[in-house]
Amino acid sequence: MKAIATLFFVTIATTITLAQSPDKVLARAKYHFVHIQDTMQKDRPYTENMLLVIGKNASLYASYDGLDQTIIRNNRILERAKSLVPGLVSVQLDWTTPDVNSIVYFFFAKENKFLTKERLINTYLVEEIAPKISWTITADTADFSGIHCQKALAHFKGRNWIAWYAPNLPFQSGPWKLNGLPGLIIDAYDEKKEVWFQFAGMENITAAKKSPSMPSAGPKVIDLDVSLVKDTEIRLPTNAIKTTQKELDKLKISRDKDPQGFRNAQMVASNGSYNLKAQPKAVLESPKMNTINNPIELPENKN
Repeated sequence: MKAIATLFFVTIATTITLAQSPDKVLARAKYHFVHIQDTMQKDRPYTENMLLVIGKNASLYASYDGLDQTIIRNNRILERAKSLVPGLVSVQLDWTTPDVNSIVYFFFAKENKFLTKERLINTYLVEEIAPKISWTITADTADFSGIHCQKALAHFKGRNWIAWYAPNLPFQSGPWKLNGLPGLIIDAYDEKKEVWFQFAGMENITAAKKSPSMPSAGPKVIDLDVSLVKDTEIRLPTNAIKTTQKELDKLKISRDKDPQGFRNAQMVASNGSYNLKAQPKAVLESPKMNTINNPIELPENKN
């Protein structure tokens, strides 16, 4: 427990003011993500619906399934809280555990900045220089969901990628860490088709602002993760702790070794008033992960 607390204090010492100008949301693109995580079970790929929130300079990529499930769960929590606390105005859930993919990717083109947000009770941000992808644009064209696209090729993060981008949608973003083409990436996969991002349509921004899942009147749930994705501007979380990937990996090891001790250490270090006894046992345990022997990012062959 002492070791966990020491590790946490070292990490939280890197907290800084995250100065980054917000960017107005211009479009939202949905993707169906398919990933063969275990090469011994190629017939059972991991799948998830994802959302790319796009601005003029910035983009945010997060789990759409996780967002939907979190909103449903939060509304259930709200109904229970209303029955226990008459006159309730709001319930702030800034310690919630995401149900699906907890990672959110931010890309800021002008600043050449890429940040990964991950929730381990507290919210952490890992910043890196935006990876530069050397795309080769070909003369091949095709239509995807009625969108005219052009083909591009690149070697990136240990894989050979094929991407189809839309010149008529002048956004330089794409799903995951794929970016840098003169148009929105609509479809992308590696040459073995072990990882595939399939375009699933554009979300109506006006409708997103008036989502029935997030009532504007009466008692409501304030969830910082949901607000981040549903906001009309792309902005970094204000409650984040900036750290390094190395330190974040250490925290994950500590969490997996002693989930309860890890949670207690984080609460004490951040002066949290979180009610541990009110949380179901499943929340206190580390998430169950599928076998992954084929991560998206592969090591480069050094021949």
